[in-house]
Amino acid sequence: MTKKCILLVIDSLGVGAAPDADEYGDINANTFGNVSKEVGPLNLPTFNKLGFGKMTNINGLDADVLQNVVGRLAEKSLGNDSTTGHWEIAGLVTNKAFGVFPNGFPDELIFEVESKSGHHFIGNFHASGTEIINTLGGEHLETGSLILYTSGDSVFQIAAHEDVLNLEGLYKVSEIAREVCNKFNIGRVIARPFKGELGSFIRTYDRKDFGISPPGETILSHLKANGYRNFGVGKISDLFGEEFLDDSIHTEGDLDGLTRLESLIQESQHDLYFINLVDLDMVYGHREDPIGYYEGLKIIDKGLNNILLNLDKDDLLIITGDHGTDPTDGKTDHSREYVPLVAFKNGIKGNYVGDRNSFADIASTICDYFEIPDIFKDGTSFFNDIKNK
Repeated sequence: MTKKCILLVIDSLGVGAAPDADEYGDINANTFGNVSKEVGPLNLPTFNKLGFGKMTNINGLDADVLQNVVGRLAEKSLGNDSTTGHWEIAGLVTNKAFGVFPNGFPDELIFEVESKSGHHFIGNFHASGTEIINTLGGEHLETGSLILYTSGDSVFQIAAHEDVLNLEGLYKVSEIAREVCNKFNIGRVIARPFKGELGSFIRTYDRKDFGISPPGETILSHLKANGYRNFGVGKISDLFGEEFLDDSIHTEGDLDGLTRLESLIQESQHDLYFINLVDLDMVYGHREDPIGYYEGLKIIDKGLNNILLNLDKDDLLIITGDHGTDPTDGKTDHSREYVPLVAFKNGIKGNYVGDRNSFADIASTICDYFEIPDIFKDGTSFFNDIKNK
C-alpha cells in the first residue's frame, strides 16, 4: 500500500491576527480564540491532542500539548479570499488582488449579464447571504428577479429559490456571469440556491463556486505531472478546476465530507486527498454565530479522530485554514489571520515550528514528502521537522 497525504482545510479557522491585519481592519481578530472566549471552555479532545492550544489562547485547550508538528502560517497573497488562500496553500501566491465591489457592481457588468442570461437582478449590494434572501425573498418569488449580492471578498453571488429557477438554470446563469466577471477580475461567481417558505428560507448544499483557473503551477498540477493521483473533496474542484484532479466529489456539509474522506482513505486509491470543510465559514462565521461555530468544531473534532485512527504508518495528515471569519468581530466578512499548521504522522515527535511566512510552506513540504522537486519559490518546507521518535 502506497503512502498518501491528506491535506485538510478547515475553512475560516483563523488563529490570531496576521502581521498585516491592521491593513484589513482585523487587528483584534482571532476566530478560534474569540469563539472560545465567547462560548468556552471548549471540549474538543482531538483539537487538543493535535496541539491547537499551542497556537493561540483557546479557552479549554491545553497550551502544553505537543505531540506532532504545530505552528501558524501567515498569508503572502493580497486579498482575503478562499481562492487566494487555497491557491497559496497549493503553492501559488497571488500578487494582484481580485476586484472587490463593496458598493455594488457597476451598471455595465450587470447589464451585460442580464442581457446574456435573460434574467433581471435585484439587490446588488454588500450583504449576508441569509439576510438578503430574507429581505428580498418576497420580491424574488413575486417577480422572478434573481438576488445579487457581494461581500468584502471578490464574489458575485446569485441567489435563487428552487421554485423560481431550478439548479440547472441557476448554474447556467452563473456560467454566463463567470465569463463576464473575468473582465472585472472577480475571483468567484457563486450560485446560492435556497428553498422553503417566506420567513423560513434555507440555503441548500447545492451551492457551486465558479472560480478562475489558477494562473500558474500548483501542487495539484505538479503532482499530476510527476505521475501522482489527486482527489478533491468539497469545493476543491470549484477553486482549482478539474484538470489536475483524477476524481472529485462535492459534499453536503462537514459531517458528510469527513465521513466520505474516511472511506476514501481506507480505499487508498489516490496519493493526495485535498479536502475543504466549509460549514464553519458558510453556516456560522459569516452569520456571526459563535455558538454554532463551536457546534461545528465539535463535528470536526469527532471526524478528525476517526481520520487519525485510519492513517497508515507512512501517511501524512496536514491540517490548515484559508483565512479567518471571526464570528465575534461585528462584521460578516473574512478576517486576516494566521491559519493553523498541523502535521501528523504516526510515530513522530512533537515539534513547534512557530509562525511562518507563507501558506505555500505546505506545498513545498508535500513536494519533499513525495520526493519530487520543490518548484514553489514562496514556500519553505518543514518536512525535516517531521521527525520520528
